[in-house]
Amino acid sequence: MQESFPDTLIDRFQRRVDYVRLSVTDRCDFRCVYCMAEEMTFVPKRDVLSLEELQQVGQAFSELGVRKIRLTGGEPLIRNNIMSLVTELGQLPGLDELVITTNGSQLQRLAPELREQGVKRVNVSLDSLNPRKFRHLTRHGNLDQVIAGVDAAVAAGFERVKINAVILKGRNDDEVVDLVEFVRSRAIDLAFIEEMPLGNIVEHDRELSFCSSQELRDMISARYPLQAEGEPQGHAGPARYFSMRDSPSRIGFISPHSENFCHQCNRVRVTAEGRLLLCLGAEHSVDLRAVLRGPGYSLARLKHSIVAAMDIKPERHYFDNRGEPEIVRFMNMTGG
Repeated sequence: MQESFPDTLIDRFQRRVDYVRLSVTDRCDFRCVYCMAEEMTFVPKRDVLSLEELQQVGQAFSELGVRKIRLTGGEPLIRNNIMSLVTELGQLPGLDELVITTNGSQLQRLAPELREQGVKRVNVSLDSLNPRKFRHLTRHGNLDQVIAGVDAAVAAGFERVKINAVILKGRNDDEVVDLVEFVRSRAIDLAFIEEMPLGNIVEHDRELSFCSSQELRDMISARYPLQAEGEPQGHAGPARYFSMRDSPSRIGFISPHSENFCHQCNRVRVTAEGRLLLCLGAEHSVDLRAVLRGPGYSLARLKHSIVAAMDIKPERHYFDNRGEPEIVRFMNMTGG
């Protein structure tokens, strides 16, 4: 007799989980100062999930009611043969949205194919429009290459293109309005993300560099009045969006410190090495790689593990200390 599974994932706090962030690699061609150390030790390739294993994870989640999968990294578009995975996931029945977060370095080349293979929306990380500052923040990035990638994504016709920016006091807080004007000129969206205390970095003092969402809203509103659009709906991400009367661009704020959104959490993450993380700000996890590579593997066993994991999803994170990290893994290990 065929096993039965729930058609939705519900955690013990009665939150529906319908959004998975799937990391395809911990490697990246940038070394952003808030994301990883300059000299990183990456996961051995044998420990990273294969494309076939990643497809199985995506299929299992979609059959359990997940409607949105976001591909992340590291930088997902540097993974060898990534388009084969995009194609497979884009054909999953029941999946409403296949989306991707990228640093933009490969978008000029891949944007049209991503769109053709079913990717609906693209988020591009862009923290500065000053070439020297951008180089310093990313340690390896080329600003012209990223802007060309953004423009290629706009030309490819994705349903939404969004810029993600982390603002650090004394580093790029003087560019907040410039970034707003950049997206306005392209009729795309922008989300500001408060820096999260993940990984032990020495490049800057997180407590001193922290810039809250309210501070950013105040900066922007002095030039462009913002109108709140309300709480996130459906399987949208955690950003609270604001509109501007004279532009289709939306400005979002993701505020894990100052405006906790855990009561609405509808997402989980799978790292490149197959750890199912139930919370960005906690270590609650399940080893899906052990299931995928264990004896007698079946998709049913994988789905059992995912369903059982909902019982250990915590109610909320506690980013109470903006200085020393409470979670030692870096963002590139977490999956965006």
